[in-house]
Parts: sequence; structure tokens; C-alpha cells
Amino acid sequence: MKNFDTVSEQTKDFFQRVFEITRLIPEGRVTSYGSIAKALGTAKSSRMVGWAMNASHREKDIPAHRVVNRNGVLTGKAHFNPPEIMQERLEKEGIKVVDDKIVDFEKLFWDPQQELGGSD
Repeated sequence: MKNFDTVSEQTKDFFQRVFEITRLIPEGRVTSYGSIAKALGTAKSSRMVGWAMNASHREKDIPAHRVVNRNGVLTGKAHFNPPEIMQERLEKEGIKVVDDKIVDFEKLFWDPQQELGGSD
């Protein structure tokens, strides 16, 4: 997903749905690509959620730094400029990160399906 302008309308719609959920992640909490995919009823689309997060940097109000992999690792940091910004933003919200991994990930995890009553 290098150029957001060239993707299909269906992909843009999916990305917008991802952005809507991402905007709801409370400050000081994190979620995973897969959890967003499950909340959208597309459990096998976590990679596409990652693509959406990469494209989200063109919009200022999407807290993409709060989306990590299923183990709490900052796998998306390479898409921040500079990459250290992802960790800095999390730490500014009180989230401790050691070796690119969220400390107390399970405690800080925000499950959109549970919180929003999403799809099974």
C-alpha cells in the first residue's frame, strides 16, 4: 500500500473503518492489528490493518502509535519518522516500553470487540 490515492474504494472504506476504531483507543491503552481486524468482522485481515496504520500518517488525529502486534511489540515503528516517535508517544501517555515491547501489555490491552461490542 505505497500510494493511498491509488487503492480501490473498497480498500479506502476498510481503512476508514480501521481509522474509526483506532481513534477510539483510549490514551494510555494499546490494541493489536488482529483485534481491530476481529472487531471489523474480518479476523484474517490483520495485515491489511497494518497497511491502514501505515497510511494513517497522512491524517493527524489517528493514534497509530497505540496499535502494536499481538505480543505487544512495536512492529510498526519503522513507519514513523523517525521510528523512535512511536515509543516516545506511548511513553508520553504513561506506557512503559522496553526493547520495543510494551511492559504490562495484557494489563494495558484494549479489546475493541469487548469494548465496542463488535463482531464475533
